[in-house]
Amino acid sequence: MTTHSLSGREREKDEEEEERRRRRDEEEEEEEGEEEEEEEEEEEEEEKEREGRGEVEGKGEEGEGRNREEKEEEEEDEEEGK
Repeated sequence: MTTHSLSGREREKDEEEEERRRRRDEEEEEEEGEEEEEEEEEEEEEEKEREGRGEVEGKGEEGEGRNREEKEEEEEDEEEGK
């Protein structure tokens, strides 16, 4: 059946359905974008927290000293193991 053979009401229903689908798709895309943005923000926050605790090498006020100590301990352990 072609668009030409549809009655005016049927054509209107099809257009309304298409519009609903389009809006739903747009809303889903927007939600996905917001979720991705939230995840990125959470990851950045977690990294900042790790930096503050010295879990990220060479970052954080106290973390730098702790990482250096941990490296030295690891090197000593490796030397003792040889």
